[in-house]
Amino acid sequence: MPMAGVGSSITETDLDRPNLEEYLTTDSIQDSPKNLHLRDLLDISPTLSEAAGAIVDDSFTRCFKSNPPEPWNWNIYLFPLWCLGLVIRYGILFPLRVATLAAGWIVFFSAFFPVHFLLRGHNKWRRKIERILVEMMCSVFVASWTGVVRYHGPRPSMRPHQVFVANHTSMIDFIILEQMTAFAVIMQKHPGWVGFIQKTILESVGCIWFNRTESKDREVVTRKLRDHVQGVENNPLLIFPEGTCVNNHYTVMFKKGAFELGCAVCPVAIKYNRIFVDAFWNSKKQSFTMHLVRLMTSWAVVCDVWYLEPQYLRPGETPIEFAERVRDMISLRAGLKKVPWDGYLKYFRPSPKLTERKQQIFAESVLRRLETK
Repeated sequence: MPMAGVGSSITETDLDRPNLEEYLTTDSIQDSPKNLHLRDLLDISPTLSEAAGAIVDDSFTRCFKSNPPEPWNWNIYLFPLWCLGLVIRYGILFPLRVATLAAGWIVFFSAFFPVHFLLRGHNKWRRKIERILVEMMCSVFVASWTGVVRYHGPRPSMRPHQVFVANHTSMIDFIILEQMTAFAVIMQKHPGWVGFIQKTILESVGCIWFNRTESKDREVVTRKLRDHVQGVENNPLLIFPEGTCVNNHYTVMFKKGAFELGCAVCPVAIKYNRIFVDAFWNSKKQSFTMHLVRLMTSWAVVCDVWYLEPQYLRPGETPIEFAERVRDMISLRAGLKKVPWDGYLKYFRPSPKLTERKQQIFAESVLRRLETK
């Protein structure tokens, strides 16, 4: 009986093996039936190994994937507690948080617009009051999530020739940092009510907007960045050099623009605790409104923020090397894994030149292998 079992398993395995006749011509099989080995297929290319490795360990996709928490309401004892928590979060906490946010907006708008339009001749006072109001509104947002934020290090101050760079998980990164200091942030243009806030409110603190699809925007933004860091009374400049939201487990490549300004670069590390909610915003699958609803229906948003020592470009160091050194500091402090990916690949396909180059490398490796036979 054991032998019969082995024989049947061998037969099933043989049936699962690919038939070479389906992939090669009859003449090629007859000419060299003994020369075709598995090592020949593997040998022709490190490209195959690279492709297999990408399938097995797709670190790029993992950077932008929200991992759902493990279910814990799996038995009769825990399920009633989970139901009770659901009622409290959606029936009590969520309405209270919505009311808090609504009251905050009412107070903010009733003070912001009079100041914005009536104090146009007193720019110094107008900017100062608007800065306080924006910080206040960001604090209301954090309160609407029952945010528990611990800040480490010296609070940022207003002075020229400095730029702050931080890892990026969600648009709430800006809100969490803004409630402590009124930063002027570099941000992608957004539609809807977020775009309205960008144009009418956040421009008052010196924020700069860009569009990823517009190549001309890069030149304009670069010029605005250089002008902003020179201003003595300008709000501190905040940049998220990853250029996209990453799931707070990894850091992708930093764009070098913030490291070419010839000023001090102040790293900021942000780490969220996923015990109550995952703060990652996947903008391709969820609107920011629904992202806020998810945060407001959780128990709390818990995170740590570290203001690290200012860094300067070292002699002989390129801006790209400078960016990688700062990314090392942020990744180490926040406990994040570095991956060698450009975050813009999340929005754009690889360039045709890159694809053609990969194809050329593969073709050359195949030709070299055939010439040695």
